[in-house]
Amino acid sequence: MSEVVEKAKIAKQVCRKLSTTSSEAKNQAILAIAQGLLQNIDVIVAENQKDIDAAIANQTSQSIIDRLILTEARIKDMVEGLEQITQLEDPIGEVLLEKALDSNVLMQKVRVPFGLIGIIYEARPNVTIDAIGLCLKTGNAVLLRGGSNAIHSNTCLVSIVKKALQGTEVSPDAVQLIEGLDRKLVEEMLTLNQYLDLVIPRGGAGLIQMVVQKSTVPVIETGVGNCHLFIDKEAQVSMSIDIAINGKTQRPAVCNSIETILVEQQWARNHLTTLNDALIEQSVKILGCAKTQTLDSRVESATEEDYYTEFLDYIVAMKIVESVDQAIEHIEIYGSRHSEAIITENRENANKFLNEVDAAAVYHNASTRFTDGFQYGFGAEIGISTQKLHARGPMGLPELTSYKYRLYGQGQIRQ
Repeated sequence: MSEVVEKAKIAKQVCRKLSTTSSEAKNQAILAIAQGLLQNIDVIVAENQKDIDAAIANQTSQSIIDRLILTEARIKDMVEGLEQITQLEDPIGEVLLEKALDSNVLMQKVRVPFGLIGIIYEARPNVTIDAIGLCLKTGNAVLLRGGSNAIHSNTCLVSIVKKALQGTEVSPDAVQLIEGLDRKLVEEMLTLNQYLDLVIPRGGAGLIQMVVQKSTVPVIETGVGNCHLFIDKEAQVSMSIDIAINGKTQRPAVCNSIETILVEQQWARNHLTTLNDALIEQSVKILGCAKTQTLDSRVESATEEDYYTEFLDYIVAMKIVESVDQAIEHIEIYGSRHSEAIITENRENANKFLNEVDAAAVYHNASTRFTDGFQYGFGAEIGISTQKLHARGPMGLPELTSYKYRLYGQGQIRQ
């Protein structure tokens, strides 16, 4: 029996009990995990450093290394995320619909766990804790397969989690980590319909598309973030610059950072060099269209491919457009349905953008960096879905549930 099958089987065996575990008991288990993380910060940082050292030796890009790093502050953020999850209402058992049928049978539509959720992810060891917290709160067991470049961090974190769960009503068997590094283990995981109820991939476009194409288990597709900022002709200059800098440089290696800035032509003639001054001061490389280059010689030529690219780096594509309609058309072609923003004082243009842009999150006069489960008040997030079924946008607790119908009769039979 392979490691994948063995661990999936173990996790599946605890699903029934976990699905009926009380909210109080689940919260106590999550808080025990949080306490375990706080008590082992030094150990976690030391194990994480092994992954960082290996990444540096392998000449891994700085953006990937940034995702790998676990500092004391980031670990405390993970703990805060867990604590916030315990404060949120447990969706399990929520009655979504109740009515008496013509037969006088009482029907209820009730939230229930999926069962065993497989999470396949790259680089970010914080996903390990986010996934565990959200899955346990919703009564789901979890089978984790992190990237090989975070193996020391993930092994350490799961070990701490399992030890913390030993004194709770939640079985440590509910959390399983695939430690083998062979890529074939991922493909095996994707066909475990006997045990897995759902697979959620988190990572780059290559990983996500591989999972979507090869999985026989249902998949929620999480997002590549080719996010856009459109600066309309009636945009405030200082606001536009602040949001552009925040969206591009606050943390460029994450999926909700902006990758393309679309600028209305009149605004560009008056203010483009000021915007670019601010970007260049933050070490951002600007790739632009011919019109952009005409207005600012510091802009390098952008290729067609650049407008499709999620750079995850201090690089931004730029294009001058004639109107909000042209901006929307550009986003329709090149966007990834993740997060898009418009800066404008024109209410009509703002509403047009918000209504017509097809994305999980659409912003008016705010940064796309807010597309995040923690920022939305969901606690940690399992990912940001760019599809429309069965979840969209940051996925918190309700998105990790299914539902079933419970029907109560008094001996009725169908005529």
